[in-house]
This record gives sequence, structure tokens and C-alpha cells, in this order.
Amino acid sequence: MDTLIFAANSVLPVIITIVLGNILGRCGFFDEQFLKTANKTVFRVALPAYLFYNIYSVEDFGSVNWPLVLYAMLLILLVFVLALICVCLYTKDNKKRGALLQCSFRSNFAIIGVTLADAMGGVDSVAAAAVISAFSIPIFNILAVSGLTVFGDDTQKGIDFKKIFKGIAKNPLIIGVLLGIIVLLARGVIPKENGECVFTIQNDLPFLYKVIKNVGSMASPLALLVLGGQFKFSAVRALAKDIAFGTLWRLVLTPFICIGGLMLLSKAGIGLKVSDVEMPALIALYCSPVAVASAIMAEEMNSHGELARQLVVWTSLLSIFSMFAAIALFRHIGMI
Repeated sequence: MDTLIFAANSVLPVIITIVLGNILGRCGFFDEQFLKTANKTVFRVALPAYLFYNIYSVEDFGSVNWPLVLYAMLLILLVFVLALICVCLYTKDNKKRGALLQCSFRSNFAIIGVTLADAMGGVDSVAAAAVISAFSIPIFNILAVSGLTVFGDDTQKGIDFKKIFKGIAKNPLIIGVLLGIIVLLARGVIPKENGECVFTIQNDLPFLYKVIKNVGSMASPLALLVLGGQFKFSAVRALAKDIAFGTLWRLVLTPFICIGGLMLLSKAGIGLKVSDVEMPALIALYCSPVAVASAIMAEEMNSHGELARQLVVWTSLLSIFSMFAAIALFRHIGMI
């Protein structure tokens, strides 16, 4: 029961904020123009700042479990490929394909995942989650932009690689991630005194650091409010089959493939060791609901925005039970 309560407390703030956005929309506080403008603000300003801040906050790569990080990233790529095949067989609607594909591999790790890691393993697990996020966030966004670009136009024939690369290069989220990585790498070559860089944004440009932090901090609540304002209960019946397909991938197949593969490798003694500090971060990475940003990106990149919104809501709601099952299992076998 404690595990179920913990899972509910992790996810319910997301659900309640979405419900609040829906209520405000129905009461007339949010009109269509506001929602469109807020959607663009989140996608082009707040989320890039949030991603930059997350990566900038990573301090030390010296103690990174590189085999584990490599495994985690390869599994994201594997899920992407498997889901790509499945969604192409499942539907011929390219816009639905983009939304469903994104749901399969892209978890809400940056927002819900880190909170989960903290609750399961404390400060050390948050540190492990932060390191994994420095690699998973760029991969999530690059794959999302690629998939949505390929499936963004129902009339598109073949794959336009030039269009994909152009979409990646111009995407605000990718730019935020790349700037964060550049600053992170620069930190390694800047001279140090007493173990600290002689120049950092946080210490030497505190006004800029606070602006980035403040703008980034509004990404999640504003995205959830907009999502709620645009959410349509009337669309559930028409999209029920698609919602079930995407939810199955996000909450069942992806955790089974990734965490199941991890356990098989560990049992086979292939040399991949996962501590009880790192396991909470992996559970958070693979078992979290689909990222809130997926709905924002789908709307902005000519994908099926309504299906993407439905998937965020339903995977968030049902993840209470899937995360409960995962946490209970790994607590039972002593891995967290």
C-alpha cells in the first residue's frame, strides 16, 4: 500500500494540474489564441531553458558508470526501432505514427523521473538520474524531432534526410540541449582554483543564471495547464484504440524490454553492474509516463496533437499502477 501511495503522490500533481487547465479552459480563462501562444512559448522558450538548466546542473562525469549509461541509451534506440516497425504496421496515418512513436520511447524523465528517483533512492539516486538525463534528454529530443519530421506530412513520399537534419538543427529543444552540452564541456577546460572553475554562469553571472532557472521552471506547469486546456474528453472514444496501443508501449512493452534486458544481462554475468542507487534512476527512465513535451512538439510539428495529448493524460494516470508494479517487484528482489 505504501508503494501505491508513493506512486500516486508522484503522478497525481501532474494529473491535477492537467485537470485544472481543463477547468480553466471550460470556464473561459483560456481561449484558443492564448493556448496557441502559450504552446509556442513553452516549446520555443521555456522548455529549451529547462533543458539547458538540467544539463548545466550536472557537475561531475568522473564517477559515471559508463557501461550502464551506454546500455540505457542503446535500449532507448532499440525501443525506437522496434516501435517504428510496429507503428508502421499498425496504422497508415502518418500523423498518428509520429505521436505513437514518440510515446513508445520518450518518458517524462526530466520532470517525473527525477522526482521518482529521489523518492526511491534519495540524493545519490538523483545524482545518477542527473547523469543519465544529460545523455537521455538529447537522444529523446533528436529521435522525437526525427520521427515527427518523417511522419509530419501525410503527403510525404520517402524519407527526406535533408529535411530531418534541418528540423533537428532548428529545433529549439535541440538548441537548448546543445548549448547545455557546450557549457558543460567548456567547464572541463576552464582553469580551476580550489577544485572549482574560475568562471561559471551560476557564480559570475547570477542574474543570467536566475533568469534561465526561472524561465525553465515554468515549462512544466505551463505545459500541463495548456495540455489540460486543449484536452478533449470527446476525442477519447474515437482514439480509444490508438490510446490503448500507445499506452501499452509506454507502460508495458518499453519497461519489459529495457528492464527485462537489464536483468537478463546481469543474470548472465556479462559485466553490467547496477547498484541499488542506480536502479531507481533506470526505473524512472523507463517506467515514467510519456513526456509532457511530446504533446507540445506534436502540435508544433504538424503531428496528431490531440492523440499526443490523450497519450500524456492516460499514460500519466495509468502509470500509477505500472510504477507501483515495478517498484514493488524491485523492492521484493532487493534491487532498490
